[in-house]
Amino acid sequence: MIGFYGDIVFETSDKRILNFNNFKRNISSRWATHEVIGKKPASEFLGANLDTISFTIHLSGQYGIKPQEEMDRWLIKCRAGTVETLVIGNKALGMDKWKVLSVSQMWNTILNKGEVFSSDVDIELEEYVEVL
Repeated sequence: MIGFYGDIVFETSDKRILNFNNFKRNISSRWATHEVIGKKPASEFLGANLDTISFTIHLSGQYGIKPQEEMDRWLIKCRAGTVETLVIGNKALGMDKWKVLSVSQMWNTILNKGEVFSSDVDIELEEYVEVL
């Protein structure tokens, strides 16, 4: 097992391949700029910003995956506002959970009756902090 996001398990085996590539994590901070007459503006550190993560999942029927079902799982999580723990290896990423900000589907290969055989899904997650 590579990791998981809620009930979606990233794995590679001889029967099933569901993994990601182009994994990118963005970490930033928040700053305020205060105008000062006759001087340069003063900067004030406000705190950490919410981290974001993006990655692409290649889904292919030849690797034991049903691409349409997997795409629908991400779509449902995005539309429902689901927040889940993201684990890579045996380590949870971030301070708490992650929400699905966006899901972009690319239907690469469509079979005769409209079945999606191959697709790519771009996922964007944002850190979710429940307690203020």
